[in-house]
Amino acid sequence: MLKIKESMDIISVKNGGGDVIDLQKCREEIDKIDSQIVELFEQRMKISQNVAEYKINTGKPVLDKTREQQKLDSVEELASTKYNGQAVRELFSQIMSMSRKLQYTMMTYNQAREFHKIKEIPKSKDTRIVYFGTKGSYSEQAMEEYFGTKITSSGAPTFYEVMSKVSSGEADYGVLPIENTTTGGITDIYDLLVEFDNYIVAEHVLKIDQALLSLPGAKLSDIRTVYSHPQGILQSRKFLEQYSNMKAVEYGSTAGCAKKVLEDGDKNQAAIASIRAASTYGLEVLASNINYEEVNSTRFIIITKQCQFCEGSDKMSICFTLPHESGTLYSMLSHIIYNNLNMSKIESRPIPGKKFEYRFFVDFDGCIEEPAVINTLRGIEAEALDIKILGNYIGVDL
Repeated sequence: MLKIKESMDIISVKNGGGDVIDLQKCREEIDKIDSQIVELFEQRMKISQNVAEYKINTGKPVLDKTREQQKLDSVEELASTKYNGQAVRELFSQIMSMSRKLQYTMMTYNQAREFHKIKEIPKSKDTRIVYFGTKGSYSEQAMEEYFGTKITSSGAPTFYEVMSKVSSGEADYGVLPIENTTTGGITDIYDLLVEFDNYIVAEHVLKIDQALLSLPGAKLSDIRTVYSHPQGILQSRKFLEQYSNMKAVEYGSTAGCAKKVLEDGDKNQAAIASIRAASTYGLEVLASNINYEEVNSTRFIIITKQCQFCEGSDKMSICFTLPHESGTLYSMLSHIIYNNLNMSKIESRPIPGKKFEYRFFVDFDGCIEEPAVINTLRGIEAEALDIKILGNYIGVDL
């Protein structure tokens, strides 16, 4: 027997035992219970503040895993069914997570204090820049677009050497590619950001148009060996698949490959590089725009060994490692969500010496001075095995 309003909304129905279930009455009872839950939740959070003050005064950490596990086990046992027990456990996991986040707002965060603000990055003849590759490289182009040409610059043949020169103080800033819209993140750069105590202070996005370069007079049918950086080969793989006579060989930077073709003087060789590199080394363009994605852009990072950020910085990059346990990544990312910050990127890299364990690299919006960012960093620092701020800088709209 159904009672139905003129609007056709069902307001009551008999259950299997013959009792009438009234939807409106059920909703009113739920609202009453929810009010009680909110009141009790606020009482619990108020007590959590007292707990935080105690921990601050005694130097105890916010997260006490043993205590939390004992608490979760005990509340799960209070439930009348197995399903409710699992649900209660999940509910209290979230409640305790909220409690920790409140406590983190009352504590200090040391890494954030190490960073100091500058008005802008210097771009004068006294500014020493090292970029990946040699003259004519995309990294050199990105450097000139960002810094201009009135600087002191030099190239380095490897990502490692760029990082090393910045870390040693031989260069003030370094320019490195970190991500491409076609091939994704450049994993070596992420690993080096962990290995070296260098920091991202800016980023620059460059449109990449790959070209096939050869000695003057060479034809497509002459080419047997094509040299390029692995990224250049990947971005142009569909073009290369059309020519069975061409074998791709990885070799340094794209501009370095153009230089090799010139120096070897072999018409059977070609390089995948920029038209800028062709002009630099006097090579001919056999084919242009050979990257298979038309929207092919690379994001470059500007690194320095100084813990600094510019006025107007609105993008954070961090990395952290986690206990190899269920739900730990969710717990880390929940700090970003809780503080209403937008996460724009996440990458993972294997941890050397660990079997199938990973370090996570995360970008999210915000400035290191903002309370929401500080709270996020506090929470992740307390619950991750380790955390490093990779940089705070002005993000580029892609």
